[in-house]
Amino acid sequence: MTMDPAHGTIGGEEPDQRDVQKNNFAEMDGNSQPHQEPRRVNNDPRANKQKGNKPRRDRRDVHGWVVLDKPIGMTSTQAVAVLKRLFNAKRAGHAGTLDPLASGGLPIALGEATKTVPFVMDGRKRYQFTVCWGEERDTDDIEGRATATSDQRPTREAIEALLPRFTGVIEQIPPRYSAIKIKGERAYDLARDGEIVELAPRPVEIHRLSLVNQPGSDHAVFEAECGKGTYVRALARDMGRILGTYGHICALRRTLVGPFGENDMIPLDQLEALCDRAASGEGSLADALMPVETALDDIPALAVTRADAARLHRGQAVLLRGRDAPTSSGTVYVTVAGRLLALAEVGNGEIIPKRVFNLTGLTASAVRNERN
Repeated sequence: MTMDPAHGTIGGEEPDQRDVQKNNFAEMDGNSQPHQEPRRVNNDPRANKQKGNKPRRDRRDVHGWVVLDKPIGMTSTQAVAVLKRLFNAKRAGHAGTLDPLASGGLPIALGEATKTVPFVMDGRKRYQFTVCWGEERDTDDIEGRATATSDQRPTREAIEALLPRFTGVIEQIPPRYSAIKIKGERAYDLARDGEIVELAPRPVEIHRLSLVNQPGSDHAVFEAECGKGTYVRALARDMGRILGTYGHICALRRTLVGPFGENDMIPLDQLEALCDRAASGEGSLADALMPVETALDDIPALAVTRADAARLHRGQAVLLRGRDAPTSSGTVYVTVAGRLLALAEVGNGEIIPKRVFNLTGLTASAVRNERN
């Protein structure tokens, strides 16, 4: 077995025995296929009908990432539903909510890629956003109602002098209209019901914050690169208060999420066109997919033999042997014959599987794999 050079290690998740148990196959040879239970036949004709008497399409296994260039006005949940429908996929989920007001990168995991979502959510995010000065709103963005106003406008020099105070690890109070839970209720639900929402400050990390442009006295364009849990809306609110005016977000675009940048994004209309071509036999939906392991770029890769792969796939630990056995410990992703097999922990002379992947079905095309 060999280990690729490590770019870094992200802490692993707790074992999920259900993942281990539901991926069944005996030996990983070139002709092996996952064991599948016989399909149950439902003789009730109503079971295969939708509204309008249209036959229901069976969902299929699709595995990989699609980085949607989300349009303004669409919620993250709606975006997931659209992609699930376009790919006719069994499972889908996003890696970090993007507000309806915002556009840009929304990584959507399909199938087995959903097991790697935490690694993307823990990565850095980059935003370009425009702040409108002179008015604070209850949602901290353009969609809310005004709660305070000011005739004061900050100078470029005052803005640039302020930026170091919002760089590094800072304490930030999240917006009242956020998904944070208070005694089991979402903060935005409480705020919409007219309740007073008080959220405690929490530490967030802003790696970089710069003033990109100041098209006029009423607006300023910024770029921020930040860690998990940072609210850009709160950043605009707090800068406006310190500058002696008020501020709210009037435009927001996400340009980076973990390993996914702007070059990986695909607009919805292009994705729909690709799906139409695929349906007519002129292309493949696999061309729109990025490999599941793209989310694991910062984790060392460990190649194992087919015999060891079979043990790991059954949820059994594998002893590290030989002079080529890795001496480091931590989270790795395991491959066999170049194919992703599992997320595992290396330590105490063995590999312990934590998440096992079953990539039978539609996956990223060979061309897309080569680009990544």
